Amino acid sequence: MDVAVLGATGDVGRQICTQLVERQVLPTTSRLQLVGRPGGTSGRAVHGLRADLVDAYDEHAPLLDVALDPAEVVADVVVVAAGRTAPAGSGGVPPSRAVLAAANADVFRAYADALAAHGSGSEVVVVVSNPVELGVAILAERLGRHRVVGMGAWLDTLRFRREIAVQLGVRRHRVGGFVGGQHGDDAVPLWSTVRISGLDVAERQRAVARLRQGRTLATFPAEVARAKAELLTVAATDVAAAFALIDSWPPDLRALARPWMTHQSGAKTATGTASATIDLVETILDGRDIVVAGQVALEGEVSVGGSPVHGVLGVPVVLGPEGWSRVLLDPLPPDEDARLAEAGAAVAAACAPWTGAAAVAATSDPPTSDPATPTTGEPPR
Repeated sequence: MDVAVLGATGDVGRQICTQLVERQVLPTTSRLQLVGRPGGTSGRAVHGLRADLVDAYDEHAPLLDVALDPAEVVADVVVVAAGRTAPAGSGGVPPSRAVLAAANADVFRAYADALAAHGSGSEVVVVVSNPVELGVAILAERLGRHRVVGMGAWLDTLRFRREIAVQLGVRRHRVGGFVGGQHGDDAVPLWSTVRISGLDVAERQRAVARLRQGRTLATFPAEVARAKAELLTVAATDVAAAFALIDSWPPDLRALARPWMTHQSGAKTATGTASATIDLVETILDGRDIVVAGQVALEGEVSVGGSPVHGVLGVPVVLGPEGWSRVLLDPLPPDEDARLAEAGAAVAAACAPWTGAAAVAATSDPPTSDPATPTTGEPPR
């Protein structure tokens, strides 16, 4: 099977390409298509990236192909990592999601139209670029909703599991559980889905109660806002102290605060973002159905706040070689249900100006960077 990476030469795109080759996800008979944009910086750099990958991994590299036109993109799995990104170290004032949406909506549409016109009709699309929910919404409109999944919820899920594992002194693979909602401030840690290998139900309930410290998700947005403000104050004089402060917080708050602080430090989260993306790509290529978390376009499969969801939301789904097939989410406790409903409303409001009938009349300023320049896949948050 073949993979195409749109926006292959930026931070996350380059990491995705490198990890695909280094981890030998694709056999030598498969093709990895490196997609850039003619006339932009990526149109030049993509040829250099191909040469660099061959130089490093020639013994086991797949066939490496360069494409500079959306119409040339042909693959079984298409990874969307193209568009504008928020710069690292933005002093707590990154471009808003509306700004990123205005810059990247046309990028999403261009590739959605090209894949609809020239693709195989069966490719599965993994959206990395932000706002990931908008990317899913636009691509799902043109390609079919079950063939498009956003990786933000899976990245948040892995972070959540890691923080729980660290707190309990176990390895991450022993911890289950998901994060849903939006990839950003409205991420929703679904504590009711947490499972810990080796603990029975009563032991798990006690462990989760201890980790949550009597808190509910009703206070979570306020906690996130206070955490950001406190981290900016501390990091102004001592970044190491800011990261040490994060270590003192509960796991769900750490899962959001740590990557946000990483971005504020001047570093980026490209390696982790790429690794989570590779997880989803491997799942699709593997031929088996596996439960992951992802942003998907729903049509009533989930009800939150007493109403069925019709729009994009991060939820646990069954993912396989033909895309996602169904949602796996049991009835939620009241605090999780309420937060997921709020997240769904926030996502719907953010996507509304750029999708459906509104997209026809929408106008936006042209992107300030090369439209096919890859994002980090992770705005500061």
